[in-house]
Amino acid sequence: MCQQLLRSIPYRGLVKLSYHMTRQTPIKFTDFCRRPRAFLSRERCRLAAWSIKTYRQVGFFMISVVPRRHRQAIRLAVGFIAPYRWHALGALLALIVTAGITLSMGQGIKLMVDQGFMTRSPELLERSIGLFMLLTLGLAVGTFTRFYLVSWIGERVVADLRKRVFDHLIELHPGFYENNRSSEIQSRLTADTTLLQSVIGSSLSMFLRNALMVVGGVILLFVTNPKLTSIVVVALPLIIAPILMFGRRVRSLSRESQDRVADVGSYVAEALGQIKTVQAYNHQQQDKQRFSVTAEQAFDTARKRILQRSWLVTVVIVLVLGAVAVMLWVGGMDVISGRISSGELAAFVFYALVVGMAIGTLSEVIGELQRAAGAAERISELLQARSEITAPTVNLQRLPARVTGRLALEGVSFAYPSRPERNAIDDLSLAIQAGETLAIVGPSGAGKSTLFDLLLRFYDPQQGRVLLEGVPVTELDPLDLRRCFAFVSQSPALFFGSVEDNIRYGNAAATSEQVEAAARIAHAHEFILDMADGYQTHLGDGGMGLSGGQRQRLAIARALLVDAPILLLDEATSALDAQSEHLIQQALPSLMKGRTTLVIAHRLATVQNADRIAVMDKGRLVAVGTHKQLIANNPLYARLAALQFNAGMDEAG
Repeated sequence: MCQQLLRSIPYRGLVKLSYHMTRQTPIKFTDFCRRPRAFLSRERCRLAAWSIKTYRQVGFFMISVVPRRHRQAIRLAVGFIAPYRWHALGALLALIVTAGITLSMGQGIKLMVDQGFMTRSPELLERSIGLFMLLTLGLAVGTFTRFYLVSWIGERVVADLRKRVFDHLIELHPGFYENNRSSEIQSRLTADTTLLQSVIGSSLSMFLRNALMVVGGVILLFVTNPKLTSIVVVALPLIIAPILMFGRRVRSLSRESQDRVADVGSYVAEALGQIKTVQAYNHQQQDKQRFSVTAEQAFDTARKRILQRSWLVTVVIVLVLGAVAVMLWVGGMDVISGRISSGELAAFVFYALVVGMAIGTLSEVIGELQRAAGAAERISELLQARSEITAPTVNLQRLPARVTGRLALEGVSFAYPSRPERNAIDDLSLAIQAGETLAIVGPSGAGKSTLFDLLLRFYDPQQGRVLLEGVPVTELDPLDLRRCFAFVSQSPALFFGSVEDNIRYGNAAATSEQVEAAARIAHAHEFILDMADGYQTHLGDGGMGLSGGQRQRLAIARALLVDAPILLLDEATSALDAQSEHLIQQALPSLMKGRTTLVIAHRLATVQNADRIAVMDKGRLVAVGTHKQLIANNPLYARLAALQFNAGMDEAG
């Protein structure tokens, strides 16, 4: 890449023009401002034209070498900044003003040296210092405006970005999270967006400001002394080349570093989320060792990135200061010979230092921008992920406000994306009548919970159809479909917040009276009142502090409040003690009344009260009937029932 860039710069023409420039007399800034055309000789015009052409070539070249995924990340950032264009414009104007004031200080230094020090005039010195202080005041005001607006934009854009990413993630189908670690996704949403906030709110402003300083400084260098400027122009490609060379390495390592940091966060979330299991198995030492390896891998990648950035800054500083040293030697000889004044040399040195420091800062900031490019790429990948479960764009069907609850599965076969070689559901056909209670039994891995996933359309089957009210669920909006279901799982999900908020989770419009009524029916009201703040008691993550039976009763109260026509119970009492199960069994009839109910059950108490029982094994439906019919005709069910009866007799004894 660097060789291609260097070949694009006509060195012979540059050296020839630089030689002609050395024969020109210096330009006085005030005279140039009055009559600019008079000082634009053919050589200078030619050099200016070459500069514009070269910078355009370099610009187009740099754009062409930017990978497509990084251009997408840039477009993503611009899209989020666009709504705040007026704030961005204000920050840009403040940036231009501060850069202009900084550059104009060079002329102030020239006047102070030539008219203040050299003429030994106190009045001229006071005037020069007064002008300098006025510029300083303007610089302070402009810097305040730029810093505030840029920081505001950074915070605002990242807040919008986080909301956009979360809004997108929460709509993705569950299969996406089967193949992607949720903790790694969380790292992208937090750590990567924080990095973008730092870049947009600081580094990007520094990049633009220093880019303006480089452009403006080079122009003023030409105006002040074309001869010395030729040294700077020759040095520029030598400085740009290592920036491009090391920049590519930094960009690659930055992406890898972000991935390793995400691995660290993922491991912490996983270990702390299962802290009881970790400590119960005395697994702390093994987890410490594994986490140490993960952290060291992140450090090693970061060390490589830092090494490349350190080389980049070092090379740039050496080249910049080397060019300044040569320039000072040539300029000093011109001052001694009387070809230029001391003020002109001082102004030129000021501009050269401004350009050099700006290039040095750019080389530093580019490293941050490279890291941000990696972070933006990772976030862009999330936003580009598409949900496989969406509403159809044609032939969209609408369900009535209240469905009867009639369900059917016709020749359904399904395999999870992570296990495509084995069908979780294999050629299953089943019709469920409105208002019917159907118990689903079978050994572990029979496909019972998968059946619920298909009914809720978390996945679409590879073969066959799932129907609600005779309408294929693929022709329905998922929101329209899922409003017809209330779901109580074996391990109900409770969220950080109050008890009341958790019961109201499925029906945000419910009143406090309705919440309390649902809790009473679910036999949860009594234990809720015994809590510190009653219904306003805040629960920990996952309902930590509540027993299994209490969590189940809150989940049943939540399902009651939804008042959906179809109820799905996924082994709601299988892990409870006898007393908790008794309370749940008392609550279930109220919950199931007037609803189509599908119950995944291991307890015969629930099974015997069902209208029908479906027996599943290895993803296939092997029998459907009543308890008595299946005891007599199905060996698998008879064996499961015998195990349950024996277990019940042992418990009774």
